[in-house]
Amino acid sequence: MELSTVLAERTEIGAYADFAGGAPAPLLDELGIQVLTVGSVQALAVRADSSRFLNKAGGFGGDTPVTLDLVAAVCDFFRSSGVSAGSIMIAPSELPSSWPEIAAKLNLTEGARYVKLGCAVDDVLSASPADSSLRVGPVDVSQATEWATTMINTYGMAEAMSPPWRPFAAWQDDQVVATGSLFVNGSCADMFGGATLPSFRHLGAQSSLLLARARAAQSADCSHLTAETGAESPGSHNTSLHNMQCIGFRPLYARTTWLWRAPEN
Repeated sequence: MELSTVLAERTEIGAYADFAGGAPAPLLDELGIQVLTVGSVQALAVRADSSRFLNKAGGFGGDTPVTLDLVAAVCDFFRSSGVSAGSIMIAPSELPSSWPEIAAKLNLTEGARYVKLGCAVDDVLSASPADSSLRVGPVDVSQATEWATTMINTYGMAEAMSPPWRPFAAWQDDQVVATGSLFVNGSCADMFGGATLPSFRHLGAQSSLLLARARAAQSADCSHLTAETGAESPGSHNTSLHNMQCIGFRPLYARTTWLWRAPEN
């Protein structure tokens, strides 16, 4: 069975919402974390995230189609949460013919483009990634602080992992030099939060972490994997995209991020 667009989109936003929204209550208050759920659509707002990377909405499609009222509710959520900007992620196949009018009415602008990738778990398990000198495996509680520190270098924050999560790392001797997590959403699992310290790139960490997480997905009875990375523009090269394709992922579609910005006073 093929991985559906709707399931891939819901798994992605579910990972972000659970990653931040599952934090302990005191941290939710301290960082200003809020989550909105409308049908299958989820939106995440993190007031303390100066990068604004975590302010996202997704999961549109299927029994929760894109409408003006729904997208307006997401924009109102971002506004009431006190964030200055947010990203709205909608697969191209789920955009209605009225989308240009909706985007214009809500002052949404085009942002970065991402490639959504997916594959069967077995596709990755049958791949043969390049050998790596790094040790790769799951992270236990005693290593959580070091794992989080490495994540913070890339994403600015990291929370405790709840049951849907499987955190992994790559080590050079005793140092955590790369991280990656697996978010389990029923039959589909999302490759989330891959981060490698700059001085340890090109050592096979990403491919090894992808394979380790595919094995964990198989153990969790998942049949499909999904992942996202930046789309290549003319003349650019995204190493992460090519690494994922080499290990069995295939591009499903390119998706434009639609940006909401708070009105200037």
